[in-house]
Amino acid sequence: MSDADSLNVDEERFWRALMRVMIALPRSLDADLLRSTGLSLTDYIVLVNLSEAENQELRMTELAAACALSASRITRIVETLQARGQVVKRRHEGDGRGHVASLTPDGLKRLRAAYPVHLASARKRVVDQLDGRSLPALVRQFEAVVKRLD
Repeated sequence: MSDADSLNVDEERFWRALMRVMIALPRSLDADLLRSTGLSLTDYIVLVNLSEAENQELRMTELAAACALSASRITRIVETLQARGQVVKRRHEGDGRGHVASLTPDGLKRLRAAYPVHLASARKRVVDQLDGRSLPALVRQFEAVVKRLD
């Protein structure tokens, strides 16, 4: 590796801090939600995506993509949420091969109850740690990173 490929001191510090955040933050958010609501962070993300979808339903492939999960993982999560009465999974009416996941009234109720917990956790662990004046620039920079990931 040449020096041109190396990170400078600030880049290295940022990269290492980002890696720690990527590892620790999901665990912390998950623990906060589980302790207070019984929902995992992944359950919450699935319910959020369904709540924001047209008719509060998505094809399983679309739901997996929206949640950044594999097809097998989204299937397991939806089956668990269905067993709890928070989601209904049914065959897609158009092609009969694919499946659609729909949010139930109980799922929406659970999501609404979990939202303040998730918001408080996000504020405590991230948002309140940032300088509010730098947020617009941070948003632009992270959105640029996200575009390169898709």
